[in-house]
Amino acid sequence: MSRIGKRPISIPPKVTVTINGQTVAVKGPKGELSRTLPPEVEVLQEGNALQVNRRNESRAARQRHGLCRTLVANMVEGVSQGFTRRLEIQGVGYRAQVQGRNLALNVGYSHPISIEPPDGIQFAVENNTNVIVSGIDKEIVGNTAAQIRAVRPPEPYKGKGIRYSGEFVRRKAGKAGKK
Repeated sequence: MSRIGKRPISIPPKVTVTINGQTVAVKGPKGELSRTLPPEVEVLQEGNALQVNRRNESRAARQRHGLCRTLVANMVEGVSQGFTRRLEIQGVGYRAQVQGRNLALNVGYSHPISIEPPDGIQFAVENNTNVIVSGIDKEIVGNTAAQIRAVRPPEPYKGKGIRYSGEFVRRKAGKAGKK
Protein backbone atom coordinates (compact mmCIF):
# COMPACT_ATOMS: atom_id res chain seq x y z
CA MET A 1 0.00 0.00 0.00
CA SER A 2 1.25 3.47 -0.82
CA ARG A 3 2.32 5.26 2.36
CA ILE A 4 1.38 8.63 0.90
CA GLY A 5 -1.76 7.45 -0.90
CA LYS A 6 -3.45 6.00 2.18
CA ARG A 7 -3.20 9.24 4.23
CA PRO A 8 -6.49 11.20 4.34
CA ILE A 9 -6.66 14.81 3.13
CA SER A 10 -8.32 17.14 5.62
CA ILE A 11 -10.53 19.83 4.12
CA PRO A 12 -10.13 23.21 5.84
CA PRO A 13 -13.16 25.41 6.54
CA LYS A 14 -14.30 27.66 3.65
CA VAL A 15 -13.13 25.02 1.12
CA THR A 16 -15.67 22.97 -0.83
CA VAL A 17 -14.85 19.85 -2.84
CA THR A 18 -17.06 18.57 -5.66
CA ILE A 19 -16.46 15.09 -7.05
CA ASN A 20 -18.08 14.34 -10.42
CA GLY A 21 -16.90 10.96 -11.67
CA GLN A 22 -13.12 11.28 -12.14
CA THR A 23 -13.14 15.09 -12.01
CA VAL A 24 -12.34 16.73 -8.67
CA ALA A 25 -13.16 20.44 -8.31
CA VAL A 26 -11.92 22.38 -5.28
CA LYS A 27 -13.17 25.88 -4.47
CA GLY A 28 -11.78 28.09 -1.73
CA PRO A 29 -11.11 31.69 -0.72
CA LYS A 30 -8.15 32.07 -3.15
CA GLY A 31 -9.86 30.59 -6.22
CA GLU A 32 -11.00 27.41 -7.90
CA LEU A 33 -9.08 24.42 -9.32
CA SER A 34 -10.22 21.22 -10.99
CA ARG A 35 -8.41 18.15 -12.27
CA THR A 36 -9.46 14.92 -13.98
CA LEU A 37 -7.84 11.92 -12.34
CA PRO A 38 -6.97 8.65 -14.11
CA PRO A 39 -9.53 5.81 -13.99
CA GLU A 40 -7.30 3.63 -11.75
CA VAL A 41 -8.06 5.74 -8.64
CA GLU A 42 -11.22 7.02 -6.97
CA VAL A 43 -11.74 9.90 -4.54
CA LEU A 44 -14.24 9.58 -1.69
CA GLN A 45 -15.39 12.37 0.62
CA GLU A 46 -16.02 11.35 4.22
CA GLY A 47 -17.14 14.32 6.30
CA ASN A 48 -14.40 16.96 6.16
CA ALA A 49 -11.76 14.57 4.79
CA LEU A 50 -10.94 13.12 1.38
CA GLN A 51 -9.63 9.61 0.81
CA VAL A 52 -7.94 8.50 -2.43
CA ASN A 53 -8.27 4.75 -3.10
CA ARG A 54 -7.17 2.39 -5.84
CA ARG A 55 -9.82 0.61 -7.87
CA ASN A 56 -7.61 -2.47 -8.33
CA GLU A 57 -4.07 -3.67 -7.61
CA SER A 58 -2.66 -3.25 -11.12
CA ARG A 59 0.77 -1.74 -11.58
CA ALA A 60 -0.68 1.48 -13.06
CA ALA A 61 -3.06 1.88 -10.11
CA ARG A 62 -0.23 1.41 -7.60
CA GLN A 63 1.93 3.94 -9.48
CA ARG A 64 -0.76 6.61 -9.60
CA HIS A 65 -2.19 6.18 -6.09
CA GLY A 66 0.28 8.40 -4.21
CA LEU A 67 0.56 10.84 -7.12
CA CYS A 68 -3.19 11.47 -7.29
CA ARG A 69 -3.42 11.90 -3.50
CA THR A 70 -0.62 14.51 -3.64
CA LEU A 71 -2.25 16.32 -6.58
CA VAL A 72 -5.59 16.58 -4.75
CA ALA A 73 -3.85 17.67 -1.52
CA ASN A 74 -1.97 20.39 -3.43
CA MET A 75 -5.26 21.62 -4.93
CA VAL A 76 -6.82 21.87 -1.45
CA GLU A 77 -3.77 23.68 -0.05
CA GLY A 78 -3.58 26.01 -3.08
CA VAL A 79 -7.14 27.31 -2.86
CA SER A 80 -6.89 27.80 0.91
CA GLN A 81 -3.34 29.20 1.36
CA GLY A 82 -1.68 29.45 -2.06
CA PHE A 83 1.91 28.71 -3.03
CA THR A 84 4.96 30.94 -3.38
CA ARG A 85 8.46 30.49 -4.76
CA ARG A 86 11.19 33.00 -3.90
CA LEU A 87 14.12 33.75 -6.22
CA GLU A 88 17.25 35.77 -5.50
CA ILE A 89 19.18 37.74 -8.11
CA GLN A 90 22.92 38.10 -7.49
CA GLY A 91 25.31 40.14 -9.59
CA VAL A 92 26.45 43.73 -9.94
CA GLY A 93 23.75 45.73 -11.73
CA TYR A 94 21.34 42.78 -11.85
CA ARG A 95 17.81 43.76 -10.83
CA ALA A 96 14.14 43.02 -11.38
CA GLN A 97 11.01 45.15 -11.41
CA VAL A 98 7.33 44.66 -12.03
CA GLN A 99 5.90 46.58 -15.00
CA GLY A 100 2.13 46.16 -15.03
CA ARG A 101 1.69 42.40 -14.65
CA ASN A 102 4.99 41.56 -16.38
CA LEU A 103 8.37 41.01 -14.74
CA ALA A 104 11.30 42.93 -16.26
CA LEU A 105 14.75 41.44 -15.59
CA ASN A 106 18.05 43.28 -16.13
CA VAL A 107 20.58 40.47 -15.78
CA GLY A 108 23.59 41.37 -17.90
CA TYR A 109 22.09 41.18 -21.38
CA SER A 110 22.02 44.14 -23.77
CA HIS A 111 18.25 44.42 -23.27
CA PRO A 112 15.83 43.79 -20.40
CA ILE A 113 14.03 40.44 -20.44
CA SER A 114 10.24 40.68 -20.00
CA ILE A 115 8.35 37.68 -18.63
CA GLU A 116 4.57 37.56 -18.88
CA PRO A 117 2.86 35.59 -16.10
CA PRO A 118 0.40 32.80 -16.93
CA ASP A 119 -3.18 33.09 -15.69
CA GLY A 120 -3.41 32.93 -11.91
CA ILE A 121 0.25 33.90 -11.27
CA GLN A 122 1.40 37.16 -9.64
CA PHE A 123 4.91 38.60 -9.43
CA ALA A 124 6.26 40.72 -6.60
CA VAL A 125 9.75 42.21 -6.18
CA GLU A 126 11.48 43.15 -2.91
CA ASN A 127 14.70 45.23 -2.80
CA ASN A 128 15.10 44.94 -6.62
CA THR A 129 16.77 41.52 -6.15
CA ASN A 130 14.16 39.22 -4.58
CA VAL A 131 11.40 37.95 -6.87
CA ILE A 132 8.30 36.29 -5.41
CA VAL A 133 6.15 34.11 -7.68
CA SER A 134 2.75 33.30 -6.15
CA GLY A 135 -0.42 31.54 -7.22
CA ILE A 136 -2.86 28.75 -6.34
CA ASP A 137 -1.58 26.00 -8.69
CA LYS A 138 1.68 24.53 -7.37
CA GLU A 139 2.70 23.15 -10.77
CA ILE A 140 2.34 26.48 -12.60
CA VAL A 141 4.10 28.40 -9.79
CA GLY A 142 7.06 26.00 -9.96
CA ASN A 143 7.25 26.07 -13.76
CA THR A 144 7.13 29.88 -13.86
CA ALA A 145 9.88 30.11 -11.24
CA ALA A 146 11.98 27.66 -13.28
CA GLN A 147 11.48 29.78 -16.43
CA ILE A 148 12.66 32.90 -14.57
CA ARG A 149 15.71 31.03 -13.23
CA ALA A 150 16.52 29.73 -16.73
CA VAL A 151 16.96 33.33 -18.01
CA ARG A 152 20.32 33.50 -16.18
CA PRO A 153 21.12 30.38 -14.07
CA PRO A 154 23.76 30.85 -11.36
CA GLU A 155 27.28 30.30 -12.64
CA PRO A 156 29.88 28.50 -10.49
CA TYR A 157 32.80 30.98 -10.69
CA LYS A 158 31.36 34.24 -9.32
CA GLY A 159 27.90 32.99 -8.34
CA LYS A 160 26.14 35.56 -10.53
CA GLY A 161 22.65 34.77 -11.77
CA ILE A 162 19.14 33.95 -10.60
CA ARG A 163 18.76 31.24 -7.96
CA TYR A 164 16.04 29.88 -5.73
CA SER A 165 16.02 31.28 -2.22
CA GLY A 166 18.23 29.05 -0.09
CA GLU A 167 19.72 27.24 -3.12
CA PHE A 168 23.36 26.25 -2.70
CA VAL A 169 25.60 26.93 -5.71
CA ARG A 170 28.85 25.00 -5.69
CA ARG A 171 31.72 27.39 -6.38
CA LYS A 172 34.81 26.65 -8.46
CA ALA A 173 38.29 28.13 -7.99
CA GLY A 174 38.84 29.57 -11.47
CA LYS A 175 42.18 30.16 -13.16
CA ALA A 176 45.32 30.54 -11.08
CA GLY A 177 47.02 33.96 -11.47
CA LYS A 178 50.36 34.39 -13.32
CA LYS A 179 53.50 34.75 -11.22
